[in-house]
Amino acid sequence: MSRLTHLGCTRCGEHYPADRPQTVCPKDGGILYARYDLPSIKKIFSPASLLPLAPTMWRYDAVLPEATPVTLGEGFTPMLRSREYPNVFIKDEGLNPTGSFKARGLSAAVTMARHFGLKKIAIPSAGNAASALAAYAAAANLEAHVFMPKDVPMTNRIEWRARHSRRWPHLRLRPQSRRTKGFRVLEKRVVV
Repeated sequence: MSRLTHLGCTRCGEHYPADRPQTVCPKDGGILYARYDLPSIKKIFSPASLLPLAPTMWRYDAVLPEATPVTLGEGFTPMLRSREYPNVFIKDEGLNPTGSFKARGLSAAVTMARHFGLKKIAIPSAGNAASALAAYAAAANLEAHVFMPKDVPMTNRIEWRARHSRRWPHLRLRPQSRRTKGFRVLEKRVVV
C-alpha cells in the first residue's frame, strides 16, 4: 500500500495534493516529486516481505502510485559485474519490455494517467521514451502522441511505428534559452 503524502516542488518546496493530474509547479514551473511517508514505510518494510511478490518494479508498491498498474513486466533487470572494475556493477536495463530504463517511468506515468481518467498522453522524445510510451499507452488503451526531432534515427521511428500504428507528429525542435528550458516548434508535418 502506497504512503504517498504529497507532491513537492523541487524549486520552491511548495506542497501540492497528489489526488489529481499535475505536471509542473504552477508557481515556478519546477518539477513535482512524489513524496512519501518514509519513516512509516520503514517501520513495516522488510526485505523478506518482497520474496513472495512478482519480480517486477511493482513489488515496491509502498513507494509507487496507489493504482492498478499498467505493467508489461518491467524492472527486476540483472546487475552485471564489470569485467574491468571489480567493484562496479552494470544494470542491464535493455531487458525491460521496451528495451530501456524508460519502461519503468512510463509504466508509472501511464498508470497514473489511466487512474486519473485521462484519454490522451504526450511526450517529447528522441527514441526510447517514445517506444515506451507507445507500448504502455497501448496496454492502457490510451491515445499516445510523441513529438520527435526531425533528425531522429530511423530505427527509433520504426520502433515507434511498430508499437503505435496511428499517424504521429514529426517535429523539428530548437532549444530555447536556458532560462525557459523548453523547445519551440519550427516545423510540423505528419508522417504516415
